Amino acid sequence: MLFGLIKDIFSRRNLRSDAEASDPRSSVKRVLNVGGGSKFIRIPKHYDGWQHDLLDIDPAGQPDLVCDARELTKLNGGIYDAIYCSHNLEHYYRHDGLNVVKGFHHMLNETGFAEIRVPDLVQVVNALVERQLDLDDELYRSSAGPISAHDVIYGLQTQIKNSGQDFYAHKTGFTSLSLIRMLKEGGFEKLFFVNDEPLALHAFAFKTEPTQEQHALLGQALTFEAS
Repeated sequence: MLFGLIKDIFSRRNLRSDAEASDPRSSVKRVLNVGGGSKFIRIPKHYDGWQHDLLDIDPAGQPDLVCDARELTKLNGGIYDAIYCSHNLEHYYRHDGLNVVKGFHHMLNETGFAEIRVPDLVQVVNALVERQLDLDDELYRSSAGPISAHDVIYGLQTQIKNSGQDFYAHKTGFTSLSLIRMLKEGGFEKLFFVNDEPLALHAFAFKTEPTQEQHALLGQALTFEAS
């Protein structure tokens, strides 16, 4: 039933056909933003000028594709140059998260990469100990208001309460090693980490060795390779 809904929405949305999307003559790069909520939320500047398709399970943000990311491998793949997934992988149980990562690999073309951000539980626990905070104390302040360690670990409680949707809850957590393990099990060969977001992990995962064009695009983001 779910897959039938996905196919129906895919046919109704104004996305390019597979043949057009895989046309090597096309100069337009394509990024699939998985779980991004809304296109009003900016994605990184290195995707400026790219075709930006938004996939989300919640139709409220008017995504291009309403879809459960665990179902990506059932769609026609190999059509995106990049996957962008910011603070979404923690919303799946570990085994489901691996299926999502395999879906990223499936949706990317042969030189494609996935850019992923997730909370770093090591940094969160260290912050609690060093600052002598309780689980419900304010850890930092965001545009959504004060954020506690409980919000980071288990999901933003105000969002879960106000929406009534438990898919906003966090169902797993990550350290750098556990994220590396999941990405490699998902089929990615080359992994790079960027230290640019407090309390979070920021990774780039490539199917193959990054191209010269990708090095030029991402610059210092590809400096620290994960083993």
